[in-house]
Amino acid sequence: MKLLIITAIAAYENEIKLMLKKAQITTYSFQEVRGYSDTSEDEIDNNWFAAEYNETESILFYAFARTEEVNQVFNFINTFNAKEESLSQIHVAVVNIEKSNNARLHIV
Repeated sequence: MKLLIITAIAAYENEIKLMLKKAQITTYSFQEVRGYSDTSEDEIDNNWFAAEYNETESILFYAFARTEEVNQVFNFINTFNAKEESLSQIHVAVVNIEKSNNARLHIV
């Protein structure tokens, strides 16, 4: 079993939910989070808002999933990111579950 972690701007919430559904991941957790970007190293000309820290309304999804489901989500997200014209993308990572007290999580 894998732990799938997805972060993105809040505007992508519905797209991510659809991707999880298509990958047959029906149980997941979702949370609204604040994303921060430290732009203090940017040149003033490149920083339109003239603030050192940019705050973004973001979302965080996490789910326990099988390898096949994780691979499908990666494919869906990579396809979405390739087509999206926005500078913001959906980010995804996966972590192996080494040990758990939940028998369901030991299924590969």
